[in-house]
Amino acid sequence: MFTGADGRAQFREVAIPLTDGTPAALLSAQFPSAGYRLRHSPVGFRSQFHCTVTPQWVFILGGAMEIGLQDGSSRVFKPGEHFYSADVVPAGATFDAAVHGHWSRQVGPDPLVTLFVKG
Repeated sequence: MFTGADGRAQFREVAIPLTDGTPAALLSAQFPSAGYRLRHSPVGFRSQFHCTVTPQWVFILGGAMEIGLQDGSSRVFKPGEHFYSADVVPAGATFDAAVHGHWSRQVGPDPLVTLFVKG
């Protein structure tokens, strides 16, 4: 997820090469990290539209997370899935909830447990 030239959040698929390790345990290159946080969101959680303050990886550890964009599209991420959240407010812009960002919500019967890793 990133901020497009129009200032709106967009989804984009990017393959991460797994060129290290062994055939039984393929690895990507090592990425730098500036810290991480764990989050628990109860059943029923839903945010308002917001932007990512600092780009970060989001890993779903438990439950499921739906991300919705201004264009009406959304995706559900389940345990073991991840995405890079980099939909920041464009330089020089002021956040506008009718234009910028995304919303997120917990879906399904289980609380949402996520790991946020700053790049």
